[in-house]
Amino acid sequence: MTLTELVYHSTSQFPAEERYGLTSQMRRAAAAIPSNIAEGQGRRSSDADFARFLSIALGSLCELETQIELTIRLGFVSREAMATVIGEAGEVGRLLNGLIRSKQH
Repeated sequence: MTLTELVYHSTSQFPAEERYGLTSQMRRAAAAIPSNIAEGQGRRSSDADFARFLSIALGSLCELETQIELTIRLGFVSREAMATVIGEAGEVGRLLNGLIRSKQH
């Protein structure tokens, strides 16, 4: 949830013409991460099924990380300005990978 909040705050500074472009894509990818975790947990199904939802969340995280790099390369924001978002994304990735490993054994 923290990562999603950070993405929403940081994308509010993007150019107005990106409202329906990268801003929208980044916000959807960021919101999909906790949403897929919640959906997988809420189904109360097998560990393998939950791991599938965690993998989908990890895919959304990878999508978001790519979009973050693109916004930096396009000059919408500096790497320094995105440092907190990048750090939080890394932490979410570590947590997701750990959870996925624990559900696959």
